[in-house]
Amino acid sequence: MLYKIILACALTVCPLLARFTVHIAPPPIVVETPGPRPDAAYVWTPGYYVWNGVAYVWVPGRWVRAPWPGARWVAPHWIHHHGGWVFVGGHWR
Repeated sequence: MLYKIILACALTVCPLLARFTVHIAPPPIVVETPGPRPDAAYVWTPGYYVWNGVAYVWVPGRWVRAPWPGARWVAPHWIHHHGGWVFVGGHWR
């Protein structure tokens, strides 16, 4: 249940984060071991940190059905920019 709440918040807040600079570096990425792929159409989307206004919160990775055959997920990540950290949202290619 908590996972679903965090994920819902992350998906709602992430697009807004691209407009903010965080002056605290994100923690090291959590190393995750994905479980078995549910089906050949699924792609592993690794976890990432979001900023909740006070601290970084880890959003766990999960298997997601690709929107089209051969789609590749580009994971969300943080880049260092002008003395702070800026969130770049994930997207499909």
